[in-house]
Amino acid sequence: MNEYCKKPELLIPAGNLETLKTAVIYGADAIYIGGDLYGLRAKAKNFSMEDMKTGIAFAHTYGKRVYVTANITAHNQDIEGIRAYFRELQAFGNDRPDALIIADPGVFSIAQEEIPEVELHISTQANNTNYETYRFWHKLGATRVVSARELSLEELIELRTKIPAEMEIETFVHGAMCIAYSGRCLLSNYFTGRDANLGACTHSCRWKYHIVEETRPGEYMPIEENERGTYIFNSKDLCMIEYIPELIKSGINSFKVEGRMKTALYVATVARTYRKAIDDFFTDPAVYEANKALYMEEIRKGVNRLFTTGFFFDKPAQEDQIYDHNTYEKAYTYLGTISGEVDGLYELEQKNKFSVGDSVEIIKPNGDTLATVVQKMKDANGIEIESCPHPQQRIYADFGVKLEIYDIIRRKE
Repeated sequence: MNEYCKKPELLIPAGNLETLKTAVIYGADAIYIGGDLYGLRAKAKNFSMEDMKTGIAFAHTYGKRVYVTANITAHNQDIEGIRAYFRELQAFGNDRPDALIIADPGVFSIAQEEIPEVELHISTQANNTNYETYRFWHKLGATRVVSARELSLEELIELRTKIPAEMEIETFVHGAMCIAYSGRCLLSNYFTGRDANLGACTHSCRWKYHIVEETRPGEYMPIEENERGTYIFNSKDLCMIEYIPELIKSGINSFKVEGRMKTALYVATVARTYRKAIDDFFTDPAVYEANKALYMEEIRKGVNRLFTTGFFFDKPAQEDQIYDHNTYEKAYTYLGTISGEVDGLYELEQKNKFSVGDSVEIIKPNGDTLATVVQKMKDANGIEIESCPHPQQRIYADFGVKLEIYDIIRRKE
């Protein structure tokens, strides 16, 4: 190990207050979130100002950090709104964010003026591909830069040696890959008028494409050999759980997971697995090596588009794309999270239908997984029911085992 081999931060996404709490409880060191405006996930539920303040306070209670995204490419009409937004965050006092994630130099300057106590991190949207870019942002006052996904591990290692020791490197290690360089995509805006660089991406890269010759309208020709057409821009998901030692030794300070639009089950699965992998490595590298197959097995239980190592070891090739479909692999369905106990029954909000007699699994923040069967169920009025068919239905159930708040119920598909 070199001098930079310190335990990295595990940075987990949250799209709402529920997933923020899940990330905190299931092992995140820090959580990144977005408000209703100025982040790049306009389709996510995102946080109202009230929920944001509540969530930050919750995370701080557990000693965790929260970063707020403000990484749009701002236009003139955005400037005064951004300034007012930062003033609102400043007014949070002790519950203000620990950092802002910014891509636009103008937004960066406004943040320095309006919320000076908060760290500024430079988003991957800013195309951060070399050490001089890191030095540039460091001179301006940034404490961290998120590397472009297009950097190799070798480039990251060199970068680490050529920037100030206190300058932090944040790197995506898990989640969806973007077809566009550093996420700066024009496809969505071109096809639908919804600008990916203002947070309204329609994920046009996941669509199915054919070629149409001008003089033969209506005749669709496949771009690849697949006769059903092709999803030519559809990348597999990034997963670096099997390369934790290499990432740590490179000097990366923060391991970032993509997925602010994902469920609490996804957040819990990824957070607790990477948490265990990192902790096992620092306990004893041999323990990590012995458990590597188990980490991968658990990660595959979350929704995914199969896995790739992206640009870390080489440029992605044909095998890193999925040409014949754009659907997720889904091994488990999220049923709900335990929120309390009433008269011996466990309270939860139904996320997907399940019934008495179903075989389910309970995943716990400490890494344990319990297999059990649903024994009994009541609705919010105390009436016994056989199933809960309505989304967001409040139910009370006996799962045949002792449970705790924040335990998550899932069912194998």
